[in-house]
Amino acid sequence: MKVGTDAVLLGSWVQPGLAKHILDIGTGTGLIALMLAQKSTAQIDAVDIDESAYTQAKENFRISPWFERLHVFHRTFQDFSESAGKKYDLIITNPPYFHHASKPSEEARSNARHNDQLSFEELISGIKKILSGEGRFCLILPSKEGLEFMDLAQRNGLFCHSMMRVKTKADRNEKRLMMEFGFHFGVMWDQEMVVQKEDHSYTDEYINMTKEYFIGLK
Repeated sequence: MKVGTDAVLLGSWVQPGLAKHILDIGTGTGLIALMLAQKSTAQIDAVDIDESAYTQAKENFRISPWFERLHVFHRTFQDFSESAGKKYDLIITNPPYFHHASKPSEEARSNARHNDQLSFEELISGIKKILSGEGRFCLILPSKEGLEFMDLAQRNGLFCHSMMRVKTKADRNEKRLMMEFGFHFGVMWDQEMVVQKEDHSYTDEYINMTKEYFIGLK
């Protein structure tokens, strides 16, 4: 899997704070786990169902400066959540989401972009088993799927505390929703950001959010 804008956005937006145990679901190449390792001292677990993704993430972790704090598992999230044996302060995922679209033919892309392997219901059920009482769960989704997920999550006891609405350009509709959930009901912090200016250069807000991960971004 290539490095995508969604993963870069989510990994940049989420602040680990004092989290000691972090989980990255569907880690792919391990990008988000590596981004969180760069700005925390947490022990970070990652899980992926795809063998090639697991292998690549394992190698990327091995050659990183934070290899002692990064661990990847080749398992389904459903199985992992049943036997994790611990709670996580922060759980993060860039999940499969094209459950309204036709499927691509390539199997790996299909697994990564459809929720047949991990439905929203299964994701929420697993999160509730392994998220600590004061923990946070963060994800990014297209706007339509994001609103569907938020409604389903809140009906199952996970409440949205913070939302970032992402627009490609200022005059476009929001394309992505980044959301943070927890077990406690409260007022939601609702923000908006724009990625590109009219001349296709990046906005200051996008640069400020992602600058720790790019060289020469302007």
